[in-house]
Amino acid sequence: MMKDIDVLLYDLQDVGTRVYTFVSTMAYCMEACAAWGKRMIVLDRPNPVNGTQVEGNLLDPKCRSFVGLYPIPMRHAMTAGELALLFNSEFGIQCDLTVVAMQGWHRHYWFDQTGLPWIQPSPNIPTLDSAIVYPGSVLVEGTCLSEGRGTTHPFELIGAPFIHSRSYAESLNALNLPGVWFRPAYFRPMFQKWAGKMCGGIQIHVLDREHFEPYLTGIAVISVARALYPESFQWRNPPYEYEYERMPIEILCGSVDIVDMLQSATSLQQIRQSWQQDVTDFLRRQSSYLLY
Repeated sequence: MMKDIDVLLYDLQDVGTRVYTFVSTMAYCMEACAAWGKRMIVLDRPNPVNGTQVEGNLLDPKCRSFVGLYPIPMRHAMTAGELALLFNSEFGIQCDLTVVAMQGWHRHYWFDQTGLPWIQPSPNIPTLDSAIVYPGSVLVEGTCLSEGRGTTHPFELIGAPFIHSRSYAESLNALNLPGVWFRPAYFRPMFQKWAGKMCGGIQIHVLDREHFEPYLTGIAVISVARALYPESFQWRNPPYEYEYERMPIEILCGSVDIVDMLQSATSLQQIRQSWQQDVTDFLRRQSSYLLY
């Protein structure tokens, strides 16, 4: 595939989350260009959930997979072009890389502040709202719960047939998580998990996106479901995203430690605290590669 290529051009809209596989594909393309002596050009695009807010633990190399290749946080606050520069230098790819920077983008912008039309980057990120909650509710893919695939609100609707929606919502709202409200909801997915079956659950409503913590919220959604329905809740088993040994929740979290804390009912405050040093270290490391 690479033999007759002169230049490989990367032009995809990322969603600002480690597990979104577009940046993994970009990294693999960079590796191929390095191996074949080809030039790679990345046309940069906005981080739709802004370029300032970083959240989550660094990926443990033991949990490396297609949904996380390098030790970056779940929400990295970088553009694809900035990530390409970081990957190329920090992780030894060393391809012949050119990043074509954007004009007029500012780090504090959410996508709806760019003046650009939203074109869904993949079928289950239909709106900016789904991209905002995705860094947390994507963790639900590692469980038996539906993450809303097969509905018109993927990653905003979470549930399963065994869940009582009002109890679930009340328990989540009692946590007083910042910037979010959980509405009791019932939905029937048309495909994937629980296809054709009525699911009780919640819809995630982000009331204040500047203070909303999606990764912590996703962990809370799973933690409460496990506590309320211990006999019905199950982790999803591999294979998942080309990984055949590690549990999907481990590669999604990028850390066995986070999963262990989830299973031992560690408080959300302790879980949040566990990644603060990772965030500090990453902010220091990323600064050399910021273009805006």
